[in-house]
Amino acid sequence: MSTPELPRRVPEAAIVGKKAAFSRTFTEADVALFVGVTWDVNPYHTSDRYVRSTRFQRRIVPGLLTGSMLTHVGGLWAFLATGMSFEFIAPVHIGETITAEVEVVEADASRNWARLRCSCTNEAGVEVLRAEVVGYPGRFKE
Repeated sequence: MSTPELPRRVPEAAIVGKKAAFSRTFTEADVALFVGVTWDVNPYHTSDRYVRSTRFQRRIVPGLLTGSMLTHVGGLWAFLATGMSFEFIAPVHIGETITAEVEVVEADASRNWARLRCSCTNEAGVEVLRAEVVGYPGRFKE
């Protein structure tokens, strides 16, 4: 007697073309908490006086804080990242609302692996961050 074949399980988050988007506004408190956790005391993030003498004029949100927006999608999809690459294109200032967009661009169900293309834009539609994330999708559907 043969064993019945089980239905093939495909990672839900690894369907090529699947997308997610969300927005958040970065506050003084967000920056203070991030700096406290990471010890990233770069004066571009912490010193009004210093940053006024630079091309940015105003303090900027740490790049990895902006990049960490992508972990929200990872949490929603139970996606476990094994690699992330970031390109920081433009500054994000405290008080700006940023929209993150994520798309599955490659998936391999046999390896339970996927590649995500990510982009973050500000309220003016200017891309501030571009990223690629690879890893393991966690949720499954029949």
